[in-house]
Amino acid sequence: MTALLKVLALWGLAICSIFIIAKANTNVNPVTPGESVIPLRTHSLYMPYIDQDLQNRWFDFGADTVINTNKYIRLTHDRQSQTGWLWSRLPLTATNWQVEFEFKIDGHNPSLYGDGMAVWFTTDRAKPGPVFGFIDKFEGLGIFFDTYANSRQSLSLAFISLCHGNADIRGKSVATKARITYYKNTYLEVKLQYKEWDQWEPCFTINNITIPTVAYLGFSALTGDVSDNHDVISITTNNMISVPPRVHKPITRQESASSSWFGLLFTLKLIATAAFLGVLILVYRMYRNQSNKRF
Repeated sequence: MTALLKVLALWGLAICSIFIIAKANTNVNPVTPGESVIPLRTHSLYMPYIDQDLQNRWFDFGADTVINTNKYIRLTHDRQSQTGWLWSRLPLTATNWQVEFEFKIDGHNPSLYGDGMAVWFTTDRAKPGPVFGFIDKFEGLGIFFDTYANSRQSLSLAFISLCHGNADIRGKSVATKARITYYKNTYLEVKLQYKEWDQWEPCFTINNITIPTVAYLGFSALTGDVSDNHDVISITTNNMISVPPRVHKPITRQESASSSWFGLLFTLKLIATAAFLGVLILVYRMYRNQSNKRF
C-alpha cells in the first residue's frame, strides 16, 4: 500500500510539471496593444516646426516654402508658378512603418485650381522638378494628390495616383489627414480622413510592394497657371513592430516545430491523466479488498 502511494505521488508531480510547462509555452512573448508601435521622432513634425535658429533638427524645407509657426508649413501660396518642398534629413530605415499627416489644400478660386502635392519615399531628396515639385526620375514611391482636372499625360515613370481622383480633399472643414501604412514586401495601404473626424476612408491597398530600404520622407507641391495653398500641418511617423492581422504568414520550420511541441505536450497530458485515473482506481480497489478481508 505504501509503495502504491509513492507511485501515486510521483504521478501527481509529473502531471503538475507537464501542465506548468504547457502553460509557460503558451504564454511566450505576449504582445500588448501599447507595444505595437514605436514613435519615430526623426520623421515626425509638429508646431512650432522650427527652433530659435529658424531651422528644424530633422527636416529641411526650401524653394517657396514658408513656415507659420502657429498654423502650418505652406509649400506653395495660392499664386502661379510656385514650388515648395519639405524633406526628412535622415532616411526612413524602419522595416514596417506608418506615416500619418494632416494637410490642407484650398484657395480663392472655387472652380479653377491646382496643381497638387505629393508625398515621397525615395532614395533622393530635396531635388526640385516638374512632378509636383520633385524630379521626374526617381527610385522609390510617390503618392500624388492631384487637384487639377486635366487629361492625364503618359509619363515614363512609375507612380501611384491617390484614390484615382475620387476623394474630394480640397477646402474641407474637417481636418484632412492621410495615413500610409507599409509592411516590407507585404503590402502598402493608404487611407484618408476628409468626411468626418476619425472616419478613415480606404483609398487603395497594394500587395507585394517593395520600397527601398533607405528612403527619405518628403512632401512637395507645385502650381502653374492655376494655383492653391498647399499646407502640411503635422506629421506623425511610427515604427510598426507587430505583424498585421490580415496578412497570413507562411509557416516556418520554427513555427512548425513549435506546433509539434505543443501537440506532444497535449498528448502527454492525456496519457498522464489516464494513468493517474488508472492508479486511483487500482488504489481504490485494493483498499476495498483489504476492508472486506478485515470484516
